[in-house]
Amino acid sequence: MDPFEVRMHFLSLLRKLNASQQSIQKAASFAVKFFPPCGEDLWDCIVEECQKGSINSRINILYFLDSLCETCLLVKSSAHKSMRHDPAKHASSSSAANNNPSNNGLYVAFVTRDLAKIVDSVVPVGREGLPNLVSTKQILETWRSKRVIDPQKVEEVLNALAIRSIQPPPSPSANGSSQHSSHLSKNEIFKRIEEDRERHKRLRERRWVQPVTHNPSSNSQLMSFLPLTDTQDGEEELTIDIEFENEWETTSDWNEDDEEVVAEESELCFPAEGEGPMDLS
Repeated sequence: MDPFEVRMHFLSLLRKLNASQQSIQKAASFAVKFFPPCGEDLWDCIVEECQKGSINSRINILYFLDSLCETCLLVKSSAHKSMRHDPAKHASSSSAANNNPSNNGLYVAFVTRDLAKIVDSVVPVGREGLPNLVSTKQILETWRSKRVIDPQKVEEVLNALAIRSIQPPPSPSANGSSQHSSHLSKNEIFKRIEEDRERHKRLRERRWVQPVTHNPSSNSQLMSFLPLTDTQDGEEELTIDIEFENEWETTSDWNEDDEEVVAEESELCFPAEGEGPMDLS
């Protein structure tokens, strides 16, 4: 297909997006396949549809971007593995990546660059954006915890959403026409409820998935043999380090409640003299 046909076909796929994984994966596979010749053009299509589509179609595009980023990281990891076994291919690919930095992460680089613009389109200011607010925060939290997008970049966008949520809504007179035009019909509301149910089910499933590793050379082995990494290592950071940092950041400081729990556990495990053994039944 020529670039015009690629663009038109991709726009058709974006406009048919829904909560089903089949439609999302079909669009993501098409975008990755035609990234080398038409990556910038396809990304412009995503941004345009996200800006002018309905409020329901915008959240569909955000979930599509979530799957697209995951697919891009998997493609990148498999490409690194193949280059390790072919030094000549590695040299040619490295020079190509230096000429075009976005090739390193495919569409992930575009998402990172335009993240604030995408979120502003998916969650517009006012009551119109409220249906997409919770789902958008969930996706951003997933990207931050799994290091799909630069955590600092995601933190800035989340802070902007938090500031916006505590600000008073705009007056109806100033934004009355846009609210009227964004009114959803009864069928659209029921469709949105069903799609949200499907999306939340998938989010619950993905909570148990390990963070995405950006280090394609890491294999399954004992942790004692894994190299030490730090957050500054970027792509070389291991999955186990990402998971540990997420747990460490959400753990509270040591306090009196912890001391009471330790004392109770000690009494159960090591009873005082004269007391019976701990009941293990």
